[in-house]
Amino acid sequence: VQLQASGGGLVQTGGSLRLSCAASGRTFSRYVMGWFRQAPGKEREIVASISGSGTGTYYANSVKGRFTISRDNAENTVYLQMNNLKPEDTAVYYCAAKLPAPGTAFDYWGQGTQVTVSS
Repeated sequence: VQLQASGGGLVQTGGSLRLSCAASGRTFSRYVMGWFRQAPGKEREIVASISGSGTGTYYANSVKGRFTISRDNAENTVYLQMNNLKPEDTAVYYCAAKLPAPGTAFDYWGQGTQVTVSS
């Protein structure tokens, strides 16, 4: 599966952005999708993930209550709605995909999209 992320930009503290990740292929609904981010000088961290059906989600504690992950399997797209953004959310955001088998890693990655939150 090939992934193309978009939607990043510059926003002020408290603002909102919606990231999109378009996937190729006809088996999109099989994949667990995730959003990750990497800030300068820091390791990449998972932000949120969503099951193939969309019924199961996971959020990092740092974004709970502010970010929402969703997907549209008919459009082969996963979204990350980011509200009440903070300067510490500044990072390159990546979407990724993996099959739901136990122990599998996110094997498929899109290019990053930069999110910058100004104070």
